[in-house]
Amino acid sequence: MTEKTMDGIGKNLSQVRERMERAAARVGRDPGEIRLIAVTKTVPIERIKEAIAAGATIFGENYVQEARHKIAEIGRTGIQWHFIGHLQTNKAKYAVRLFDAIHSVDSIKVARELDTRAAAEGKVMDCLIEVNISQEESKFGITSEQTRMLAQEMTQLKNISVKGLMTMPPYFDEPELSRPYCIALRQLKETIEREGIPLSELSMGMTTDFEVAIEEGATMVRVGRAIFGERSEQ
Repeated sequence: MTEKTMDGIGKNLSQVRERMERAAARVGRDPGEIRLIAVTKTVPIERIKEAIAAGATIFGENYVQEARHKIAEIGRTGIQWHFIGHLQTNKAKYAVRLFDAIHSVDSIKVARELDTRAAAEGKVMDCLIEVNISQEESKFGITSEQTRMLAQEMTQLKNISVKGLMTMPPYFDEPELSRPYCIALRQLKETIEREGIPLSELSMGMTTDFEVAIEEGATMVRVGRAIFGERSEQ
């Protein structure tokens, strides 16, 4: 670990937090209600440790196998690990053991498997429903109408706590183009709440558009490149 690298990650984290605070201020929100998830897909362990030293407390991983190795090495004292990738049913038991929250539930089959595995571990699993708000064929997640039905079904599972919704808008060079998708997810959350299911979380916004997401109600933003730099695929 070099001093230069440490300064780089620390500076990046500080800049991201400042941008989050300014975005919250623009719409009269308390920045304390918005959490930064540092996305660590393909990020080496040493750089994650640098982020922890610089004050990052929540880390998002996309793959169970990669996360198992990192969590075993880094631990979980004072930090949280969130699963933000597509979850296959056969990985549910590992996800329940490893993570503090799962952002990507997209079927009742996955939800029931998580419920069964969480019961076996004696815990209640915090979950978000992944919504394909842009209806892109290349993306995971379910439709808005399916989300309302899934939320109702998940409330019947004793070892699942439905916390909110997650989405990934299309990639745009211009962040403002993400706004309609963020608005749509917030409105869907409000609709579900009117139907009697309280939801506290909106996980939306990444490096290119997290400020817009905050202006539209995000409570969790998932930022990787702005903290760690360009990703080197493994």
